[in-house]
Amino acid sequence: MADDLGYGDTGFNGNTIIQTPNLDQMAKEGVKFSHFYSASSVCSPTRGSFLTGRHPHRYGIFWANVGHLPKEEITLAEILKEQGYATGHFGKWHLGTLSKQFSSKGKKRKPDVNYSPPAWHGYDVSFVTESAVALWDPAKGQRAKNNPFWLDGKALEPSDAQLQGGASRVVMDQVLPFIEQSVKANQPFAAIVWFHAPHMDVVAGPKYLEKYQNYGEAAHYYGVVTEMDEQIGRLRKALKKLGVERNTLLTFTSDNGPEGKTKNSNGRTAGVTGGLRGRKRDLFEGGVRVPTLAVWPKHITAGTTVSLPSSTLDYFPTVAEIVGYSMPDSRPIDGISLLPLLINNKSQPNFKRHKAIPFIAKEKASLIDGGYKLVTSVKNNNKFELYDLVKDPSETSDVASQYPELVAKMSQQIKAFLASAKASHSGADYHDKNYHPVVGWPINQAKKRLTSDE
Repeated sequence: MADDLGYGDTGFNGNTIIQTPNLDQMAKEGVKFSHFYSASSVCSPTRGSFLTGRHPHRYGIFWANVGHLPKEEITLAEILKEQGYATGHFGKWHLGTLSKQFSSKGKKRKPDVNYSPPAWHGYDVSFVTESAVALWDPAKGQRAKNNPFWLDGKALEPSDAQLQGGASRVVMDQVLPFIEQSVKANQPFAAIVWFHAPHMDVVAGPKYLEKYQNYGEAAHYYGVVTEMDEQIGRLRKALKKLGVERNTLLTFTSDNGPEGKTKNSNGRTAGVTGGLRGRKRDLFEGGVRVPTLAVWPKHITAGTTVSLPSSTLDYFPTVAEIVGYSMPDSRPIDGISLLPLLINNKSQPNFKRHKAIPFIAKEKASLIDGGYKLVTSVKNNNKFELYDLVKDPSETSDVASQYPELVAKMSQQIKAFLASAKASHSGADYHDKNYHPVVGWPINQAKKRLTSDE
């Protein structure tokens, strides 16, 4: 997962300036999603959705640096660990603080209250920061204050040599040994890699600035994206060398649209949306439609495209179906399994999404159902805008007045979702009698999962 990468910031989505040859090759060898959405227009909520398949408003991560991932949530890492996978998380975390004493966001983040490290959520190994870092020499600068890299729960010193250079390379340096050790042990692995690029502070190294020397300050933005792409290429080479490339599902996406306050943002916020309206923090397409692809040589037909609206909410149920995991309770899962689209592209015309995709961004709410998006207010959801995303992907024409029945239907869907999310956040989803009230795991599994740290 990239951080703040715009829909139009990759070659496979039409960018002619930023060099992303490894991602472009993945698109050729796998499947590209043309209408894939981050669950939110900012990072923390989207990341929680990725791990749980649930909308972030169900468990209290309403915005970036708000709340934390509760122990009661069942995560993608946990279900894979239960299936015998080695699990590792690398890069940005942003789902809670990593220390009970301090936070990169200061005392207002309430580090003791919002402490929720990867080790609590099914990870054997982790190499993470709480939040964003500078993208060159990431252990230095203002972003590094109270924001160290944590290796399996131990904070590294800023002077550590392994933290020098490009942030994406620093992260990948930890990913590859984890994979190598897993393969050597003949153990399946799940590596969740959340790059810091291209989130601010956007700083590219000399090699990358030279590559884009004719683009002024934007060279920094283009450079950090290319550095990330190089590390993805490095990962693919390692998988091939280890002999597991053909049997490994590799996915890529972004957590939301690009930073910047204007449509034609430039300089170090030079990300583009491919002509879509809005940017990061917006619920219009530019804020939530993100570049996404998947490669799985033994299963995915090369060079295919999925146009069905899909979401980061879908990762959890898709992986759950792949490994045959069944939920132990009836908590709402907001995503759907995309496995039929991955392994049998011919099924696309007959595959229908049976769940709409809901979004909330502070006071705004929206819903994508089929080819339409309804936009409204959380507090005053009696005023609506409706956009035909097939005919009008840039959302220039509000067609609400032309489709009153559709507006009525979708508005009821939003209201029903808001009520359901409120019930979830009240704790209703965790009241199943088979669940431990603290760790959130089935009682018959709680003892083997519970550690002294938890």
